[in-house]
Amino acid sequence: MKVISYNLRKNRASGELIALSERYDPDLLCLQECDTRELPEEVGLLHLADSTVRNRLGLAIYYRKDRFTSEHTKTFALKKSLHDRLLTPAHERLIGTRLTDLVASRELIVASFHAAPLTAMNSLRRNQIRTAHEELHELGPGLPTLMVGDYNYPMFKGRLGDTVNKSGYDLTLSDTSTYTRYKFFSGHFDLATSIGLTIENVETLPIGSSDHLPILVTSSYGDEPHNQTDIPASLAESERSPGDDAV
Repeated sequence: MKVISYNLRKNRASGELIALSERYDPDLLCLQECDTRELPEEVGLLHLADSTVRNRLGLAIYYRKDRFTSEHTKTFALKKSLHDRLLTPAHERLIGTRLTDLVASRELIVASFHAAPLTAMNSLRRNQIRTAHEELHELGPGLPTLMVGDYNYPMFKGRLGDTVNKSGYDLTLSDTSTYTRYKFFSGHFDLATSIGLTIENVETLPIGSSDHLPILVTSSYGDEPHNQTDIPASLAESERSPGDDAV
């Protein structure tokens, strides 16, 4: 299963979506910072499952209708940062879709997530991520789940890895940096967290007109044979930094 996640930077990269779909042939497409008023029903072979409605620049999920049936989609409000309350309101930071995989004859959850901006504390983002995982569990208890998106968490990922692992999830980085706007904050902003799935590869795709680079997540169900590349499923040890617990 191939999933592309892309932060469009205030919808600036929306014109790239058809080319991405044609080149990489994803099964699903998860967007952040898309203009929800102008979303097309189709992007290549992908069909719009749903999008957030309370944020103009919001989240959306597309899926292949020849591979999946969309059973239910739900949007979620998470704990707000000061930025959300005062500057650029963001009411919904998570959208999840419960799908039936027609090839594998099983259900799963796929979600697009956008954490609070860098002006917020890492502790608030960890709270958002933990709550997001809990909400997705309610959407599909016990189902394999993949949550991709802009986690806005470039530093101290060891603490994040611990938090994610405690909830039963794995945290996986892409092969190279995914953010380019600020030299100091360049790093892996766009991540994948998963449960019940084996992440075989997370590839950073070529840069477009967004300050984020899209990522391509390739996964299989956890009980299927797979060929996993040499990437860390848990970052609790691989990216722990001194003073990590203080952030």
